[in-house]
Amino acid sequence: MKDAVETAERSGSGHPRQTWWGAVVRALLGLVLLAVSAAAGIPVPDRIADEKAFLSAQPCSSGDEARDNRDCLRTIHGTALSAERAKSGKATVFRVQLRAPVPAPADRPMHLDTHGELSERIKPGDEVEVTTWRNVRVAVSHNGISETLPGLPDEKATMLVGLTLAGVWAAVLAFIGAFGSARRARRFATGRPFAPRIPFGPAKCAGVVALPLVVAFVAGRVWDAWTAVVMTVVIWASAAVPATIAALRWDRDRSRTSVPTAQFDAEHGRTD
Repeated sequence: MKDAVETAERSGSGHPRQTWWGAVVRALLGLVLLAVSAAAGIPVPDRIADEKAFLSAQPCSSGDEARDNRDCLRTIHGTALSAERAKSGKATVFRVQLRAPVPAPADRPMHLDTHGELSERIKPGDEVEVTTWRNVRVAVSHNGISETLPGLPDEKATMLVGLTLAGVWAAVLAFIGAFGSARRARRFATGRPFAPRIPFGPAKCAGVVALPLVVAFVAGRVWDAWTAVVMTVVIWASAAVPATIAALRWDRDRSRTSVPTAQFDAEHGRTD
């Protein structure tokens, strides 16, 4: 029976050297993920400054436009040269091109929503107004109807923060895996018992991958951008921290209870 217990405890663990290599690989992966997260997080302060400047921007006066003050909201008037549905990658957009000459960035084709009101109203030859901030096109208007364009400056900071948090979360998982592998290797080398490894099945995948994405999606639907980022961290930490503590206690309790069993079997000569 002692042999059976030891076999069960070591099932799925492999050779100690392989376990140590697994710990090293997971640790290196965690470092790489942290570096990627840092690279995504470095531009965040600048993007936040741009976001604040954009949200506080006011329409340009005639004098501002003459001096090309790009921190105000500039209105560019033009005539639609073409207005048609077109392919942009795999998506279908309503593409509007203004007749030259028009100043940048309104001289580039603009992709509108194919189901928006402007897609049914703008025709070649119509007068179109394009609102810009710095070198970013903010909105397109025609006859009092306006449509906001994607890729606004107030979206970039939140996206980079999301990428940073995702990278940090993945790095944490990698370091936890490295710690577990190193712990198993030490216990294996000293002959101490340990719980069998839990495979990365559907349940664990849902817990460490799917659930954070669901929490982030729900938070994004309920709150605005920055509040959603904060609430995603708070909600997931409230779930992950107790779950991690419970898992560690369960593993420790299993290891402790297996030691008296092995000792009892050894003292009484039980081998099956």
